[in-house]
Amino acid sequence: MQNLDEMGSPVEFWDYFFKISKIPRCSQNEDQIRNFIKTEAEKCGYSTEIDNPKNLVIRIRPSINNNKKKIRIVLQSHMDMVCEKESNSQHDFSKDPLRLKIIEHHNERWLTADGTTLGADNGVGIAYQLTFMKKIFSGELNFGPLEFDLLFTTSEEYPPFGVTLMDRSLIGGGYLINLDLEEEDKAVIGSAGGIMYKSKVKINRISLNQDEYNLMPIKLSISGLVGGHSGLDIHKGRANAIKLLIQVLWKLNNKYELYINSIDGGASINSIPGASQAIILTKIQDVDGIFNEIKEMITDIKNNFKDIESNLKISIDQLENFKEISVFPEMTKNSLLDLLYVYPSGPISFHPKDKELVLTSTNLGILKSTEDFVEIEFFHRSMSDYELEIIDEKIKLLFRYIDLDSEMIQLAKSPCWTPDYDSNLIIFAKNTFIELYNKDIEILAVHAGCECGEFRQYYLDMEMIAIGATIENVHTPNERLKISSVERIWKFLIALIKNISQSKNKNI
Repeated sequence: MQNLDEMGSPVEFWDYFFKISKIPRCSQNEDQIRNFIKTEAEKCGYSTEIDNPKNLVIRIRPSINNNKKKIRIVLQSHMDMVCEKESNSQHDFSKDPLRLKIIEHHNERWLTADGTTLGADNGVGIAYQLTFMKKIFSGELNFGPLEFDLLFTTSEEYPPFGVTLMDRSLIGGGYLINLDLEEEDKAVIGSAGGIMYKSKVKINRISLNQDEYNLMPIKLSISGLVGGHSGLDIHKGRANAIKLLIQVLWKLNNKYELYINSIDGGASINSIPGASQAIILTKIQDVDGIFNEIKEMITDIKNNFKDIESNLKISIDQLENFKEISVFPEMTKNSLLDLLYVYPSGPISFHPKDKELVLTSTNLGILKSTEDFVEIEFFHRSMSDYELEIIDEKIKLLFRYIDLDSEMIQLAKSPCWTPDYDSNLIIFAKNTFIELYNKDIEILAVHAGCECGEFRQYYLDMEMIAIGATIENVHTPNERLKISSVERIWKFLIALIKNISQSKNKNI
């Protein structure tokens, strides 16, 4: 890794980002990053508070005392990251530091990680907040009577319960700036709501003797897919590794005598799965036919995704003898394959007023075999609460009509964030961006979850916006951060706060 001075400004940002990258912080494993942030705040003498779901706030209050009403601003990010890695990676997210490296892409320098997600979502936000705190403490930044709550939420990625269960007295103010966006020339003022589910399908396994039934075990693996964010990338035509696996198995099952020992795929409910695998058994006399059938399907699949999935790999391997092996019962196998084959993973509809904005989608994110269950995790999103309810009802009906012994568990639910195009904060953002860069900032809503949707339910008078540096391929091992964008968003953030400090529109 290069010296901090070679990374650009602010240097403090890169110092914090590199330190953060050494700290494990997968969702629901955020104690170490929380302790790090708290310690940094205490070094500066700022008070902190942690609520029951372990959200953390740093309170920055001006030392000056005058009669001017205080304006309070909340700067917010989330502490956790999506922990995805390449299929051949030995990285242990519970203890190993991320291995960062700089690459050249389109004549720009980008920061990425070797074989894993980078955690720029939302390590960038954390680093901005800590840099902001440090510069105020040193006196380099001075916003007069402004007050700040630096809020770090927990488990935003999976499941998003940190902000849902947050103590409402933890923060307050007239403005909230969310630092969890991935495009430097845009500002988000609305986002999709969502519902996460886990369905547990009971598997009363049966045991087969390989020799007695004259069976050959085969491993079918799919890997190398682009994957991506199940909201922001859902419309880009990328393949879902679980859906591809099920397509192959469903077709084989309708032509050959097939037994399934395991089916697995995906690593995160809010990522498009990039890999999957199954262990199946079939009659030895059918092996050549099955191999030829799979090879034909591989050709068709690769042709179908040739312009998107250039690294798609599908492998079939004969396994060593198991002798005794457990498999799914025939009826369970057939019903499960039928269910997963017809499950509509991807965009469901597009917004009637913006044909490029997905209105409603669902993502089949995780498939996991255990001894007693097959666990299926999926995530519905919509820009409309009504449409979200409809897709929710339809998928429940699908599970109900398929003959399976299953239990559906709602993991989390988040509301839509309805845009307010006339807020003072939007006006400040537009004017500030033009002043700095002599061009308009794009104001938009996105088909992705944003914690602002949850905040909006409880802080009715708080104006909100989401901004951030440019990050590509989030939720995948190809995640990368555009280095030059960090400084541009930092300058925008500081200038925006200065413009707010000079206003008298929001006195909270």
